[in-house]
Amino acid sequence: MKTIEVVAAIIRDGERIFATQRGYGEFKDGWEFPGGKMEQGETPGQALIREIREELNTEIEVGELVETVEYDYPQFHLTMHCFWCTVKSGDLVLKEHEAAKWLTKETLDSVDWLPADKGLIERLKCKLA
Repeated sequence: MKTIEVVAAIIRDGERIFATQRGYGEFKDGWEFPGGKMEQGETPGQALIREIREELNTEIEVGELVETVEYDYPQFHLTMHCFWCTVKSGDLVLKEHEAAKWLTKETLDSVDWLPADKGLIERLKCKLA
């Protein structure tokens, strides 16, 4: 089975975290944390900074690794490195996603998360005060 390695930004503003809704592809309309595939020679942090700049026209600061999620989809295995991030500059402009929301611990379950993200959501609730 093919493995796809990606990075995801859990962008935090106080007790809120930023979630995006996919606007394309097999998982269109599912909710996820923004990010994407690492390119050859990139560190996870470099990949996240590039992806968020491309997808959201925003500069972020990459913090600590929250978790590396391993998840088997029918067609591939996903390895997703999830990092706490904060906005340095920019307005989180949606270039590739169809919607976005700031969610709190209480509203994390209000969107339809992609399967690989669901276990992470439960653990994030414990990390948000």
